[in-house]
Amino acid sequence: MSDSPLTIADRIQSQLDRLTRAERQLAQSILDNYPASGLGPLSALASDAGVSAPTVARMVQKLGFKGYPDFQSDLREELKAKGTTPIAKHDTWAEGAPSAHVLNRFTDAVIDNIRHSLAQIDTADFDAACALLADTDHRLHIVGGRITHTMAEYLFLHMQVIRRDVTHIRSTSNTWPHDLLDLREGDVVAIFDVRRYEANTLKLARMARERGARIILVTDQWRSPVHTLSEICLSSRIVVPSAWDSNVTILLLIETMISAVQTLNWDDTRPRMETLEDMFDRTKLFRKFT
Repeated sequence: MSDSPLTIADRIQSQLDRLTRAERQLAQSILDNYPASGLGPLSALASDAGVSAPTVARMVQKLGFKGYPDFQSDLREELKAKGTTPIAKHDTWAEGAPSAHVLNRFTDAVIDNIRHSLAQIDTADFDAACALLADTDHRLHIVGGRITHTMAEYLFLHMQVIRRDVTHIRSTSNTWPHDLLDLREGDVVAIFDVRRYEANTLKLARMARERGARIILVTDQWRSPVHTLSEICLSSRIVVPSAWDSNVTILLLIETMISAVQTLNWDDTRPRMETLEDMFDRTKLFRKFT
């Protein structure tokens, strides 16, 4: 197995400009059903992508593998990691835990996550996501899961101030189909989904896509199955020395998005903020010290 901290999807994205036309065709085929697409025989992958077996062998080497068996070994490890439970994650970290204090180990892991995530995120994709979030010609719907609903709510609360027509859909409730009733073609749906990927979130994404929604997905390095339905997919590394994954990098993305969208919409956002502050003053919701 490779020692690279990057997933195979990361490596493919970073090599796209260096690939031949046939290799790019193969790369897209792999990413369309990743990581399961590469788990069969080399000949099957070549046939599915409409390329030759030597094309597969060449691209695998360009990605840094000695051969197809090593490539498959990494794919299997990624597939295994996708479904890892909190107990298994804890045991993996505990087995080889260094003597450094957990504050240092955890912080080092988070900094690594941020560094690797920023290296892999396409800034053009990030800018396009912010433009969609800022576009008030279309309504915005924000969705999270069992854990990531907190991330979704954080983005929702800020977007609600920045722009009009924002809805927080709770996929963990059995009422989420009600929220899709008024979904219009062209509406933007921002979805948060990290391992272990939630069935309800995938169902919601499929129905939203059928109704013409444009999906922005924020996910982990292995990518939620929702990525096949999304227009823009932003992946973050989430692994830390804990039974739980870390949302720090995702929060960094969210707060940067909030800043970017606020700047794009400032002419409309400022009067909304002023109106909201006036409401706060009238309700005496917050203490004033002047």
